[in-house]
Amino acid sequence: MQERKRNWKDRKDGWYLSGLDSMHVMMPYLFGPRSINEAVLGEVVDLTEVDKYLSEKNAAGPDFKYTWFHVIAAVLAKTILLRPKMNWFISGHRYYERKQIEVAFNVKRQFADESEEAMAKFTLDPEGGSPLEQVHDYVKHFVRKVRVEDKTEGITNSLEIVKNLPRPLFRLMAWSLRKLEYHGLYPQALAKDDPSYSSVYLTNLGSIKMNADYHHLFDWGTVSFFVTIGEKKLRPFWQEDGTAELRNTIKLGMTVDERIADGYYFAKTLRLMRYLFAHPHLLDEPASTPVEFE
Repeated sequence: MQERKRNWKDRKDGWYLSGLDSMHVMMPYLFGPRSINEAVLGEVVDLTEVDKYLSEKNAAGPDFKYTWFHVIAAVLAKTILLRPKMNWFISGHRYYERKQIEVAFNVKRQFADESEEAMAKFTLDPEGGSPLEQVHDYVKHFVRKVRVEDKTEGITNSLEIVKNLPRPLFRLMAWSLRKLEYHGLYPQALAKDDPSYSSVYLTNLGSIKMNADYHHLFDWGTVSFFVTIGEKKLRPFWQEDGTAELRNTIKLGMTVDERIADGYYFAKTLRLMRYLFAHPHLLDEPASTPVEFE
């Protein structure tokens, strides 16, 4: 991300956004917390071009296959990079732009009721080459750690340490952390792997044969963008001659903090996402490469 002139109101994870209009300055005070400022968007993604693209990527038989989840995560990361307001968040009644682009998600250790989840967070390198390759390499490493080597990473370890605290101490700890968060002093040792401190939280419900169009935002942390992935299924697409063509699709349910941008900005962001899904080869280019989609 670009360098900024330092401001004493900056956080370790975000640049303070000064010069906003009076309406935006007042919204965090008047409109309540993040969880009651949700805008819900739904998008059915045509996977026709994505399926062709993945066939090409997997033709050589890589040891860790490329999947549509990798494509979705890469599209979201690139979209947020090119549409920077999607990386804004509100904390302590102030607006900030996150310093990194981070995609958070959970990985099930085993597909069983008693199996635990490991929390993952991918950080995009804007100048580090293909966003798809970055996502693919990260997921490959993380899945090997939690499923093959049975190791835990990040905040999962921290939670294991504190989960057995007595309730009064737990409540005091939670109160203290919320106060630190309000003043931008939340410990980075905790935030760096906490999925609630990310640009977008991605949940893959389709992998467990579930569909959901909505997931609420959290008042904990700073995440302003939540995306649920439904199950892949065939859906009809109507042609100009009145006939229907069945295509492989996935439905994305997106929840955003409506205070970070207006409807026009969200609509244009969706158009960029649609274009990237229709032209997935753009994910082979460096993440920062501009996309002409209108």
